[in-house]
Amino acid sequence: MIEPPVWTKEQLSLDSKKASAAFTKERLEEPLEDYLEAFDEYQGHIEEVLETTVDLSHLEASALEVLSEEHLLHVFRYLAAPPISQDDLKVLADAKSLTKGTLRKSPELVQRLTSVVRQVLDRRRFSWVIDGREPTESERYAAIMASAALMAASRTQTKRRNVGKDQQEARVKAALIDLGFKEVPSRRILNTSYAPDVGEFCGESYLGTRKGDVIVRLWDQRIMPIECKVSNSATNSVKRLNNDAAVKAVSWKEDFGRRQVVPSALLSGVYKLHNLEDAQDRGLTIFWAHDLKALVDWIDKTRPGR
Repeated sequence: MIEPPVWTKEQLSLDSKKASAAFTKERLEEPLEDYLEAFDEYQGHIEEVLETTVDLSHLEASALEVLSEEHLLHVFRYLAAPPISQDDLKVLADAKSLTKGTLRKSPELVQRLTSVVRQVLDRRRFSWVIDGREPTESERYAAIMASAALMAASRTQTKRRNVGKDQQEARVKAALIDLGFKEVPSRRILNTSYAPDVGEFCGESYLGTRKGDVIVRLWDQRIMPIECKVSNSATNSVKRLNNDAAVKAVSWKEDFGRRQVVPSALLSGVYKLHNLEDAQDRGLTIFWAHDLKALVDWIDKTRPGR
């Protein structure tokens, strides 16, 4: 069987610089419409929360009204510094559910949720609440603008990652089809017999206990899970690459055997060189979105007789 490529430090450095340059070009050419549309939307939602709660002075009395509407609940989580994710809010308030029905039946839960946000309320944006007074017009305006910017930036960044990942997956699938592979339904792959047949692949599926973005059954019978990763900063690359894709690579090799799987990642964005080296040392085969041909050529070499 042909071994997957292992890149030298110089090759990884060169490709990471190309990926970073492509990332920079894409960001500079990216239109502002997504951010501005999100800003305008969130500005209206924040104003609605402040009006409903009388500038947060009646937060407890209006909490059920705010928490029962999804768009206002989203703003509610962003009153905190830093903002609280919905999962974290559930944990902090000991809430199993945040549905309208659950909230209406449990005043105690509403009180706990309000108490959590009160404790971590952003004292810079909402200083008048801490001081126990009404906000000045400029304070209220500044709080609305700062909150809208915070929420719009978060949504834009999330959309960037998701769109980039979706685009990568679509390109990988199209390339596989061009090679003669057939896409089959996603499934839970408990052992090799559950994997797609030779010359087939499936989308996001569990391979053992870990989920892979694209699962390929190579021409030589091996299973090749491909993770599609987009990193928007060198710091973020640790999370995307080392704490996720590389961890999965180790797990898959332990569960299925070193000769049975080829854990891989298709990368775009910004990565630190030592993180790339670490991931490769842990058994992750690295390919790049700007050089999809390298991935295609290697997969094609697994055909019998090649």
